[in-house]
Amino acid sequence: MKKARILLFVLTIFCFSALTSFAQTSNIVKTSLSQPEIDKIIKKFTDNEADFRYALTNYVFNRSATVQTIGMGGQVTGQYRRDSFMNLTEDGKRFERINYFPVPTLTEITVTPEDLEDLGGVNPFALEPSAINLYNISYIGKERIDELNLYVFDVSPKVIPDPKKTKQRLFTGRVWVDDQDLMIVKSKGKAVPETKQNKYPVVETWRENIDGKYWFPSYIQSDDELVFDSGQSVKLRMRVKYTDYKQGKSEVKILDDDVIVDETPKPTPTPKKP
Repeated sequence: MKKARILLFVLTIFCFSALTSFAQTSNIVKTSLSQPEIDKIIKKFTDNEADFRYALTNYVFNRSATVQTIGMGGQVTGQYRRDSFMNLTEDGKRFERINYFPVPTLTEITVTPEDLEDLGGVNPFALEPSAINLYNISYIGKERIDELNLYVFDVSPKVIPDPKKTKQRLFTGRVWVDDQDLMIVKSKGKAVPETKQNKYPVVETWRENIDGKYWFPSYIQSDDELVFDSGQSVKLRMRVKYTDYKQGKSEVKILDDDVIVDETPKPTPTPKKP
């Protein structure tokens, strides 16, 4: 088997079969909305996504990411841990100052800094506003989670990109939208397309209200099994926490190996060589 790498795509995101299981386990209430009302809500929350992404460039925050492989008995067989201070610039560049990065103990898969690139910026935050016309967005109903009343939408690409022609990744899954702020507060799903060597985990993202204005990601999790065409199966657990959002620009500069700039997403998992 070839070397496996994990693409950690947030926004988290999930496949069509998972949509069915969602319907079975959620407390979604079917409510009637007219198509003009639905269209208005979709336009507003996608516009808010663009505003949110721009607002994020004025914030600094901490990110703690842990990826583990899980054995047959549920024991942890390897771990990758990376704690960082993050800063986004207006032109979309991501600056990372690593605060804690012990030697990884993973043996079945490899996680590279490029694999974590999505966790440093916009991709964990679900839909890319400029690509909204590439998606079908369907209203499912409403669900109450904690103290929030949420609109629920299923999202899927109109056309799955051809991985032989493009590196574009799209979102397929479900998003929950606050019925007051009309902002995405939760998402769950995965990236497409997949190939024989690139498999993507189902990822769930929760957001929290920051400064009374924006819903920024606070916690991401994935408990999934990647099955490659070669027959290799890898159970993984991912946990990512975002904390200490603060307005203001950091003075981080590229001075040494502890500061990394990630600008271009890199595709991942490849099966491990024997």
